[in-house]
Amino acid sequence: MKIPLIYNIRSVRQRPVSTALTALGIGLVVAVFVAMLALANGFVAALVQTGSADNVLLLRRGADSEMSSGIPREAVSIISASPHIAVGPDGKPMISPETYIVINLQRPGGDAYSVANVVARGVSDKAFDVRHNIKVIEGRRFASGQSEICVGSKLQGRFANVAVGNVLRFANRDWNVVCRFTADGSSFESEIWGENEQFQNVFRGQGFQDVAFRLKDPASFDEAKRAFLADQRIQIDAHRESEFYASQSELLGNILRFLAIMITSIMAVGAVFGAVNTMYAAVSSRTPEIAVLLTLGFHPRSVLASFLAESAVIAFLGGLIGCLLALPINGVVTSTTNWASFSEIAFAFRVTPQLLLAGIVFAVVMGVVGGFFPARRASKLPVIQALR
Repeated sequence: MKIPLIYNIRSVRQRPVSTALTALGIGLVVAVFVAMLALANGFVAALVQTGSADNVLLLRRGADSEMSSGIPREAVSIISASPHIAVGPDGKPMISPETYIVINLQRPGGDAYSVANVVARGVSDKAFDVRHNIKVIEGRRFASGQSEICVGSKLQGRFANVAVGNVLRFANRDWNVVCRFTADGSSFESEIWGENEQFQNVFRGQGFQDVAFRLKDPASFDEAKRAFLADQRIQIDAHRESEFYASQSELLGNILRFLAIMITSIMAVGAVFGAVNTMYAAVSSRTPEIAVLLTLGFHPRSVLASFLAESAVIAFLGGLIGCLLALPINGVVTSTTNWASFSEIAFAFRVTPQLLLAGIVFAVVMGVVGGFFPARRASKLPVIQALR
């Protein structure tokens, strides 16, 4: 015969202070757990959303990032003639040879040393069509042949002189900021875009770092890749854009997850000890009750399960508290260094339903672990000794 769960719920209400402190301790651990994983989720999502499955990114053969790649102009002419490239309404191929440079920008109101690395991407006039997630939300696109740039929306407020109408100076040249764009929360929102020829003039580049183009048929990627690899005139590797940017997030994403597990594991030890103390106190104060339950014929296993359920209820409440504490950080923008390019990337915390569920499960596990030994002690109490 099982002990009703309502008995445990009423018992929890009899010790409001100790129960609340234990639940709060577990809740704080869950809040940190959810926040750390939300940080990792946001970073990975920013890079995953950067690429499109309809696009191909071409890099120099053997290059593992845009920064280490280099494609000569002659190769771009050969690539542009590929039948696998989609054609726009104007009859021109949807292809964008791009330069990729990391520059230093100053923080607003900071001193000369308050700077950070930002990606300056030189693109062709087709880049806004190839990357269909790019949306100009203020101003207009940069004009060809002019010292004009567009800035990602996440740069505003984090760097000086990046608002539309400002003049931003880098590479010993003044650039007019003429537009601000969004990119569905991807890493493009942490970049500066300008005309590739203008960027090559000031950075004295002779070629491009990568070439992005839209596939005529998204299902023909493997065929297009084989065609580029077989062409001995160009030494390039083809990557599906979505897969390439997702791979760039793997290292740092895994490190952030590892840190989340390590930090919360250390904190969880304290929370488990809190649950142990609470449940031992409950067993001590309810020894006569336990004796009565055993006298009434409840099996020791039922007593064990009952106290474990009580500990799980307290932990569940703590999990709910932790999730509520973590919810406000959803959408909060922060930044870190993208180790693939050594540039700053801004992204938003992502608290997902799956992450909240994981937090509650984590809390219940802590509660069960913390309540096991006190529950085991309660189930093994001698009836005569308990009644005395």
